[in-house]
Formats: sequence, C-alpha cells, structure tokens
Amino acid sequence: MDLATLLGLIITFGFILGAMIAGGPIILFINIPSLLIVVGGSIAVVLMQFTLAQFFGAFKVAMKAFFHKSTDAVELIEQAGVLANIARKQGMMALESQEIDNPFLNKGIQLCVDGHPPDLVRKMLSKDISQTIQRHELGQRIFLALGNIAPAMGMIGTLIGLVQMLSNMDDPKSIGPAMAVALLTTLYGAIIANAFALPVADKLELRSQEEKNNRTLILETISGIQEGMNPRVLEELLKAFLPEGQRDIEESSEQ
Repeated sequence: MDLATLLGLIITFGFILGAMIAGGPIILFINIPSLLIVVGGSIAVVLMQFTLAQFFGAFKVAMKAFFHKSTDAVELIEQAGVLANIARKQGMMALESQEIDNPFLNKGIQLCVDGHPPDLVRKMLSKDISQTIQRHELGQRIFLALGNIAPAMGMIGTLIGLVQMLSNMDDPKSIGPAMAVALLTTLYGAIIANAFALPVADKLELRSQEEKNNRTLILETISGIQEGMNPRVLEELLKAFLPEGQRDIEESSEQ
C-alpha cells in the first residue's frame, strides 16, 4: 500500500471537512442539485470521451496509486546476478526450479527455459511492456479528463445558479438556494479536480514510469542471461537504471 497517497488523501479531505465544520453545520455544504451538476455531469462528459470498459478499467488502474507496492530495483539487480550465475554454471534449465516473485521476470525466465531464441523473447517482452504502458496512460488520460471537466461543470453550475438568482430578485426567499447552487458547484468542481482526480493522475504517471523502468531492467536481465553474460558485468550494466546514489550495491553473485 502506498501510504503517501492514502495519507495525502485523508489529510486533504480532513482539512477541508475541518474548515467546513468550523464555520457551521456541515449540512450547509451539501446541495443535491450542485452534486448532480458536478459529479453526474463530469462523469457523463468523461463517458462521452471514452468507452464504458475504458472508464471502469481506469479505476482498476487507479488502485495502483493506493495499493501498488513498487518492486525495488536494487533487489531486481541482485536477483539478476544470482540467476545469471546459476544459468552460467548449471545451465538454463536450472532456472526452472528458482522461486521468482516478480511475474514479469518469471515470465521472461520461463521463456528462456522453454528454449525460445533471444530475438523472440525480447520481442514478446517488449510487446508486454508496451501494452502495460498503454493501459497506464489510458488511466492517466481519464483522470486528467475528469480533473479538467469537473471545474468546468462547476462553472456551468455557477452560471445556472446566477441565472436563477437574477431572474428571481423580486423573491428574496429564492435568492439563497440559487446562490448556494452557484457557489457550491464551483467548490465541488475544485475539490474533485485538485484534491482527487489530478493528484491520482500524477501518481499513476509516476507508477507507470517506475514500472517501465523495472520492466526494461528485467528485459535487459533476460537478454544478458541468454547471452551468457558474466553476472558481475550484468549487474554493472543494470546499475545504469538506478539513481547515482544507489549504485553502490553489494555484488550478490559469484563468478
């Protein structure tokens, strides 16, 4: 679970709700017409831009922002050295009995064990990486669309409320409800966009980059193993995927 995302969401809405409660009853900030305009209208407009399957699939992808546990690239490099050492000393078939937690790395090792040529293995894994990135980018686009549309729907609600208010200036009782619609729709749109949709889109972009980096690292690992590369040389090659400060990792393999 990503505690940063979860804590950020809880603290943000906690501050917002705290400010609302401090100023009076929370019921003052609940307006059904405003919710229908902003929430319902935003979802409807997003549905116009994407298919139903893409829309609901985006929320599955969004769970990565909350529950995704990033694979440590340092651990992947150390495991790559171990696997390369086993393959070099005992042969490729010895890798079949190794326990590998990462599904993508396990898939690549199984392709090697099955005897597929390096070009085919690289092509299959590269296609897998491409498809995964496309799914993540689609999820990002949907949440970005929601973040862009919600404030616009809030503005539409504000204009509706102002029209209702100005057309009933002779009735003081109608001014209050109309003004509530005008102000609360703007508030709802700003909250949906800036406290939820846009941050989730940014976190999905970060997760996508992390996964792309790790999967590319694994792709190079599989290629190095199939080429019979020296484990220590392979580890040094894979360290290029790490930030400068993390490159002094202990060598886990033996020549």
